Amino acid sequence: MQKLTAHEHPLRKIFSSDFEFKIPEYQRPYRWGTDQALQLLDDLEETLDRSDDEPYFLGSLVLVEQDDASFDVIDGQQRLTTLTLLFAVLRDLVEGEEFARNLSARVLDPGNELDGIPSRPRLTLREQDAPFFRKYVQEQGQTATLIALTDAAAETEPQRSIRDNAAAFRARLSDWADERRRALATLASTRTYLVVVSTPSLDSAYRIFSVMNARGLDLTPADIFKSRVIGQVADRGDYSKRWEAAEETLGSDAFTELFRDIRTVVSGDRARRELLVEFPSQVLAPYIESGTAADFVDDLLLPYSKAFERTIAFDFGPGDEWKPVNQWLKRLDMIDNRDWRPCALWAMVEHADDPEFLAAFLKRLERIAASFLLRQAYTTPRIARYLELLNQLKAGAGLDAPAFDLSDDERALSLAALHGDIYRMQPRRARYVLLRLDDLLAKDPGATYDHKIISIEHVLPQNPKGSSQWRVDFTDEQRAELTHKLGNLLLLNHRKNSQANNYDYATKKKKYFDTGAAVFALTTQVLEQDTWTPAVVEKRQQELTTLLAKEWKLI
Repeated sequence: MQKLTAHEHPLRKIFSSDFEFKIPEYQRPYRWGTDQALQLLDDLEETLDRSDDEPYFLGSLVLVEQDDASFDVIDGQQRLTTLTLLFAVLRDLVEGEEFARNLSARVLDPGNELDGIPSRPRLTLREQDAPFFRKYVQEQGQTATLIALTDAAAETEPQRSIRDNAAAFRARLSDWADERRRALATLASTRTYLVVVSTPSLDSAYRIFSVMNARGLDLTPADIFKSRVIGQVADRGDYSKRWEAAEETLGSDAFTELFRDIRTVVSGDRARRELLVEFPSQVLAPYIESGTAADFVDDLLLPYSKAFERTIAFDFGPGDEWKPVNQWLKRLDMIDNRDWRPCALWAMVEHADDPEFLAAFLKRLERIAASFLLRQAYTTPRIARYLELLNQLKAGAGLDAPAFDLSDDERALSLAALHGDIYRMQPRRARYVLLRLDDLLAKDPGATYDHKIISIEHVLPQNPKGSSQWRVDFTDEQRAELTHKLGNLLLLNHRKNSQANNYDYATKKKKYFDTGAAVFALTTQVLEQDTWTPAVVEKRQQELTTLLAKEWKLI
């Protein structure tokens, strides 16, 4: 039975020859910012200023013991690195050689020249940042040089965080009296504690790590999966860098979404429990049990990460053959949910070099998504349909997968929605329908707009004044019938002007719609009309609904 130990230790023992800490290559880099570093200092200062002798608890470390006194840090890197920075800054500021030498021993084991024992760092960061940390933090007197480094010298984000946090500590502590700095150093060494949880097994440490995450530790599921996977890879440094590059490209939130989508693709089923439970059992288990953890990174994580990035950047490359694929990705991105994404990711990985297939596939996928949007279907039937499609695709159905087909009822309900009061849909859904229309009418199909605001405007106002021409041109029954339909709607690239909204048509067109609105093809149609009457709206309604109905094969 593997032995797990948990003990409470003051920092003077943590930063002593009893422990030699190493950050494994599969761990994420140092990321604490100045807010977190200064919060730690604030907490210590508050403890210092209290009249009691109560200790200050910093939380816990999770370690894997490698050999006598040598430990891999599974959780606690951020605190150990920041505490080392604090001791180093105090060392370089404090007056008195003896006190400074004692502080230096918290950062760097002095060794014993007589016995031929070299000095060594108490904490060794990952390979990418260890030499930087040793030179500018762990060597005595170097923190003044550290805080003056440019971004060119501090080349990586972790190195810049180290520099910035050291600068924050020096700026704060430089104003203190030396006696107060000494008191803080003594408090940190003797009355500040960490609970050290140590096990000889990475598997055991992983389980502890998972439990602590479930109880609120600031970790992501991806961090936990990484410790599980990279810990079993021979070339940990290389795979850790590739993993981190993928996470950095997507960002933390999107990277977590990627794991949810991978789980969906692999399992072909909807999520029933939290990701931390399902992903290891449904996705990782075969790789871990067969000793092929590297294949998970090579065959799943990296290809799907690249595909996920393309759903955000809409970029398969500059070639003309990829333009239709990018255009369909842009359209899907405007849908009000991401339930379609696992199917798209599967296709983009399995047919990564086939633009013709992908364009046809994404067009069919957008048709399903648009029908769900028009029918305002809720989450459960949407997910069920996409899972049906995904499993058909995995079985080899390709573009002929039956789940691509809309039933007669689905087509009829979608068409009825187009003929109905589109404006009364949820705003994002109504805007999607209008933007798709604009896309079909545009000279450059697939165009997207960077406007911060895209609003929907009624040509015939929703509540025209009693004395306006609108009341003459439209009966109450016609207004009730036509006001919220496609034929009476257009797009603006600015917020609505409530005052202009009630102008008569000629004035409204001149003073309102001409102010940049013509960037939309849909709006240009309106500007070309000399009058706005029930006949004009009805004709436009028929033309626009027919255009979308043909695009989505509803008729």
